[in-house]
Amino acid sequence: MLDVSRAGFYAWCKRPESRRKGEDKRLGELIQTSFKRSRQTYGYRRVQRDLDAEGAHCGKGRILRLMREQNIRPKTRRKFKMTTDSNHTKPIYENHLARRFYAASPDQRWTTDITYIPTREGWLYLAVIMDLYSRKIVGWSMSSRMQESLVCDALKMALFRRKLASPLLLHSDRGSQYASLSFQHLLRQHQIECSMSRRGNCWDNAAMESFFHTLKTECIYHEYFESRDDAKKTIFDYIEVFYNQQRRHSFLNYQTPAEYEKLARSA
Repeated sequence: MLDVSRAGFYAWCKRPESRRKGEDKRLGELIQTSFKRSRQTYGYRRVQRDLDAEGAHCGKGRILRLMREQNIRPKTRRKFKMTTDSNHTKPIYENHLARRFYAASPDQRWTTDITYIPTREGWLYLAVIMDLYSRKIVGWSMSSRMQESLVCDALKMALFRRKLASPLLLHSDRGSQYASLSFQHLLRQHQIECSMSRRGNCWDNAAMESFFHTLKTECIYHEYFESRDDAKKTIFDYIEVFYNQQRRHSFLNYQTPAEYEKLARSA
């Protein structure tokens, strides 16, 4: 029916595996290991960087093909919910950051924002502070209520960890928490310059929006939290263990935030 000779068919059955197929099999196993280690979040670009680090150099096209053949797909995204309340009479500050989402050295420019996580007990609110130099999360805080203390606690953690030695700019949205007297007093106490996004313009804080997108895509949307404590444990693990220490960041040439800062210190 297939117009193949009997001798040719049996010869094909006995033929040893080709070198190319054997390499594909070996690479496929490495790809699966990298994908599992990334908590099923890596696409083919980050997988390639993992393989390069292990000495298994391979083109992006080949990795993409092998991932498709094994039906390996990173976690998908969903939409966000706004948490900013900018309808208040508290002082508003200029946008000094002006979308310059980079820094020449650590602790030069930070950005911060608040997001929410659903649990069966109700919302859990998360405030984080990111260093734009390395994209590392240097401070964070979680609470069942979105109050001034939420953002103040995140800033206090960042200040305790980083020990500022140079002028710092901190950018946020116009939310009432960031415009509050207690938060602004904390900024003045440590001589931190305040910067705020323009009204209703999420692109002015795009680096933080990108982090929250990553957090929710890779972690939150694939969990069902029975309690706020369960959510807190998962988020702590994601930020401190995975994101800061293990996750390769495209902005950092696919280095982790911890690696990027370590190399900068040794340079």
